[in-house]
Amino acid sequence: QVQLVESGGGLVQPGGSLRLSCAASGFPLEGYAIGWFRQAPGKQREGVSCISTRDNTYYGDFVKGRFTISRDNAQKMVYLQMNSLKTEDTAVYYCAAVLSGSDHCILAWHYNYWGHGTQVTVSL
Repeated sequence: QVQLVESGGGLVQPGGSLRLSCAASGFPLEGYAIGWFRQAPGKQREGVSCISTRDNTYYGDFVKGRFTISRDNAQKMVYLQMNSLKTEDTAVYYCAAVLSGSDHCILAWHYNYWGHGTQVTVSL
């Protein structure tokens, strides 16, 4: 059974940090690109970052220099380190997987598998 389970969300003050984790099971993570997406109340879902099977990364302009994505295929985990958080980063964050043999990743791909999300709230 394919599963993606996010964790690590919570309440943090502006300027703080959180590390999100995405635990993958039921499929060979090494063959999949992984993306992180987020959806704030009343807004459309947007792509945050992705990492290819070759560890090449892409970031949305609004998180460049603040977020870092990484993966550990042996542990079947993908991480999103979020620093210098802003109130506008408040959203439910989802990880998603897409089968890929490409060196790079694209957030606009049709991602096949999705987790249920973890809430991130940035507030005083």
